[in-house]
Amino acid sequence: MKLLIKNVKELVQVTSKRQKFLLSSEIPLSFTVAKNLSIAVDKDGIVKKIAPLSDILSIHPESEFDTVIDATGKCVIPGLVDAHTHPVWSGDRVHEFAMKLKGASYMDIHKAGGGIGFTVKETQKASKDELLNLFLARLKSMLAHGTTLVECKSGYGLHLETEEKMLHVIEEAKKCQPVELSSTYCGAHSIPESSSEKAATDDIINNQIPHLASLCNKGVLNIDSIDVFCEKGVFEVASSKKILEKGKEQNWMVNFHAEELNYIGGVEMGVEIGADAISHLEEISDKGIEMMSKSKAVAVILPTTAHILKLKHPPVRSMLEKGVVVALGSDFNPNAHCMSMLTVMNLACVMFRMSMEEAMTAATINSAASLGRSTTHGSIEEGKVGDMLVFDVPRWEHIIYQMGVVEHLEFVIKKGVVVVQN
Repeated sequence: MKLLIKNVKELVQVTSKRQKFLLSSEIPLSFTVAKNLSIAVDKDGIVKKIAPLSDILSIHPESEFDTVIDATGKCVIPGLVDAHTHPVWSGDRVHEFAMKLKGASYMDIHKAGGGIGFTVKETQKASKDELLNLFLARLKSMLAHGTTLVECKSGYGLHLETEEKMLHVIEEAKKCQPVELSSTYCGAHSIPESSSEKAATDDIINNQIPHLASLCNKGVLNIDSIDVFCEKGVFEVASSKKILEKGKEQNWMVNFHAEELNYIGGVEMGVEIGADAISHLEEISDKGIEMMSKSKAVAVILPTTAHILKLKHPPVRSMLEKGVVVALGSDFNPNAHCMSMLTVMNLACVMFRMSMEEAMTAATINSAASLGRSTTHGSIEEGKVGDMLVFDVPRWEHIIYQMGVVEHLEFVIKKGVVVVQN
């Protein structure tokens, strides 16, 4: 046996009946916090037993375990799942933060040659090794804040050569560090300089996707999802639909940006084509909420973006109350420089009036659902991956209440192995 965590004061399993997600209405009965239990993880990194310590030791004596953690008086939660990041890039945009503080909007900066365009140029110039080293440092920080599974987008290449380079960097990072990565192709993140929406769409559909799909078929790349920045003046609904459907033909999940700055009907289109997850949603319509509730496409909410860009808050309470599956992501990128899902949960509670149970659910099982991994990740249950965090706090709510505080995070565990110890 690989790991024993014994005498846990509060074990936040999140779910205990193999649910693939939790709706807000289900949380009162289904959100699971168990007391005074222990956890055994087997050699494959899978949770083997959750039970009183005496029950586990009657089957597996303590000497059988490679690692034993005494969690007396402590709390254990699932490893956090970050459902939306843009983590592979070069060239920070701290200068743009000053512009924002003076009142410049996202599109003001974009038109002035900043924003995504600036990062694209810097990322195109960077070598694969330079991007990998920057990416690994960011993953190390995410891990230190308790994130064990991360969705990672390309999208700062726009042209095939750099998009492929970014995806190779994500692939390489999977081999040399412990955070688990879900890879998303986001070549339709912006319109390349000196191009047009039609030309960019044609290039993505006829050139980029076929080439990347061939690399996947050869086992060189593993792409899980396709993303598009479906936005007025960028990729409008018709172009976004064509791109997403082309990605869906490759058996990639549809997981895209919509209704961030303007309402253009992106959500309605996404639901119609069977989207798995849709992010941002600041400008979502009532009809879009209703459609997402029926389809169970996951709404990936990004508090840091609304905070940094001073956007209208997405109608999260309405989504929750109408039966939408709500997940959380950090949206880590040069514009929203946050690598802590602990901070994201606090912001979600304060900004969007989510309860702490809703925020914890959104950062674990529901985020895993947005990536198609909630049968294996996102909760602490027998038969699921042993990704866990051990906090020295008297009640689990302190993990969210204490905004982004990591001093109490004693152990980060990935597949039953301690990967961070404080």
